[in-house]
Amino acid sequence: MKRAIWNDTIIAESEKTVMIEGNHYFPIEAIKQEYFKDSDTHTTCPWKGVASYYSLEVGGQTNKDAAWYYPKASELAKSIEGKVAFWKGVQVVVD
Repeated sequence: MKRAIWNDTIIAESEKTVMIEGNHYFPIEAIKQEYFKDSDTHTTCPWKGVASYYSLEVGGQTNKDAAWYYPKASELAKSIEGKVAFWKGVQVVVD
């Protein structure tokens, strides 16, 4: 089981993550939606495509753009399309 934890709270958990470039990408159904807020931030990866972001809100604190996903990944990255990865202090624990 893999768990994403921020601010002492489990924000996602799944046995079915996809590992790319050292990041665990969680299926969208594995995230706890109540902690995720849409962001207007977008970035482009040369081989994965355009990423969209979520900010996290847990325990009255906000972690801006701490999660990202590729709504329409390139052909090379279809395995992570729609899946969510983390950074900015979010720990992914593997049990």
